[in-house]
Amino acid sequence: MTLLQIHEPGQTPNPHESDDDIAIGIDLGTTNSLVAVSDGQKPQVIADDNGNKIHPSVVQYLAAGKVVTGYIDNTEEGQIISSIKRLMGRGSEDLKKTSNTLPFEVVQGEGMVRIRVGEKELTPVEISAEILKSLKKIARNALGKDVSKAVITVPAYFDDSARAATKDAAKLAGLQVLRLINEPTAAALAYGLDKQAEGTYAIYDLGGGTFDITVLKMEKGVFQVLSTGGSTAIGGDDFDREIAEIFLWQYKAKTDKATELKPEELRKILKVARTAKEHLSDDSDGKFNIEIEGDKFEAQISKSEFERVAMPYADATIELCKLALDDAGLTRKDIDGVVLVGGSTRVPLIREKIGEYFGKTPLADINPDEVVACGAALQAEGLTKGSDNLLLDVLPLSLGIETMGGIVEKIIHRNTPIPVAKAQEFTTYKDNQTGMPIHVVQGEREMVSQNRSLAKFELKGIPPMVAGAARVKVTFTVDADGLLTVSAKEEFTGEEQQVEVKPSYGLTDEEIKEMLYASMANAKVDMEQRLLAEAKVEAEGTIESVKAALEKDGDMLAIDEKEKIDNALKALLESIKGDNREAVNDARDALEKATEKFAGQRMDMYIGEALKGKEV
Repeated sequence: MTLLQIHEPGQTPNPHESDDDIAIGIDLGTTNSLVAVSDGQKPQVIADDNGNKIHPSVVQYLAAGKVVTGYIDNTEEGQIISSIKRLMGRGSEDLKKTSNTLPFEVVQGEGMVRIRVGEKELTPVEISAEILKSLKKIARNALGKDVSKAVITVPAYFDDSARAATKDAAKLAGLQVLRLINEPTAAALAYGLDKQAEGTYAIYDLGGGTFDITVLKMEKGVFQVLSTGGSTAIGGDDFDREIAEIFLWQYKAKTDKATELKPEELRKILKVARTAKEHLSDDSDGKFNIEIEGDKFEAQISKSEFERVAMPYADATIELCKLALDDAGLTRKDIDGVVLVGGSTRVPLIREKIGEYFGKTPLADINPDEVVACGAALQAEGLTKGSDNLLLDVLPLSLGIETMGGIVEKIIHRNTPIPVAKAQEFTTYKDNQTGMPIHVVQGEREMVSQNRSLAKFELKGIPPMVAGAARVKVTFTVDADGLLTVSAKEEFTGEEQQVEVKPSYGLTDEEIKEMLYASMANAKVDMEQRLLAEAKVEAEGTIESVKAALEKDGDMLAIDEKEKIDNALKALLESIKGDNREAVNDARDALEKATEKFAGQRMDMYIGEALKGKEV
């Protein structure tokens, strides 16, 4: 795998001398996607032949085998796939609870999710590639030259499998990914925050179905993500639903109908609600004509009514902002500016709440729908024409390995800037152990069972030696795109194994956030479980050592001494079956005390043998 070389600020070479070598920036969104370019001037979002800059992330498979993306033709019959981004890097197991709610058929099986399209079974990677092909074509038509390189944005919470799936989709579309960058980082670049004095910024991203908050720091040309947070349960769609509920109540009150509406009628109300939301961004009230099941009625809503139902969602985003600042170890007074991303930030209430909390007017000069694509274009230009920026994103969750007792030893901690490489030494647990299983996990909990398994492999060829003598160096390397490689090397022989962690399924944004919240909520219980597991591991080590000593030199003991050790050994074996850490530690201490004399006798004997025939 080719790794992106990152230079110190101001030292990036110009690796591509040709003026014809243009790289594009792509905002590959859940609902809509955009493509932009920057070539020495202000970044520009590229429009298609019809003048559309925003392209729906929709793919239609027609009966004749033709594939249509973006603005589909509703007059032709064909299967429509939308919101495929939600399935990137996901596995069939992940969708067992949600597959029934998806507007397309998911084929159950092992590994990557597959969607049935006619007689074919397609992966999210293949479907996403069609969207990227379309964006590439739009850029080629507008620029009059072929395009083969791109910077693609991804959500800050995209895990390694979702990022890898995005790169695979780009490859299928004939695009070389110069870099995957987080969407909030791209937004900060678009505002030129990298050109300003040192400072700390909050990127407030409120889309249709999700909310993300990211805290960034700019220092000496280095852009570093300090923390990320958010929710996939808050978005502009919630505003639409609340307005629709008001309209639905008005409809039932005027028509005296209490029956449930059909899905198509509900969609009709939602469409009018969306129009009302946009209208209320500029006006204090509005009236809207709706026809439902043949009944025509005039719905109305005031700005104050809308803000009343929208307020809980706005307040929830501010609470998440507070959490992100806590994670970064900052207060709102430390924030030098707030950047708005996402169409839902046009709602005046949202801007008011942001201004009240942060104490400053948010930056909204750039179209919030276009800001991410513009930032991606600037990064693409920097990577092909030279740049003095160094972007440092962070890991959303910690990475580690399983140790004895099912305990997680974290190698790289959450919110560590990437790219990064960290190593730690481990050793064998048993005498003459010639192999070591490496189990890579992701998460914040103390026990392996409470985290997500990423990969397993085994390092073989360890020379037989006593427990604790071998030295195995485990190295975790995360590249600039957030992809993980793990290697294990036995230091005496040089024997090494390596695995690129690229699972066929991943975590959703909400699952990652739930893992973070669970780690905080269960911190005390998790630590107790870890301490218990560690006590049992130490006890088992003591048991192994005492058994080995008895087998080899047990004849040195008197009958009563051996009986005393045997009883202590049985007590310790019994204690590790339970969950009382103090009982385990007490039983271990008792066994060590019972074997003190025996240990001294053995030491004297072996020292005597070693010095036999030698002058001291």
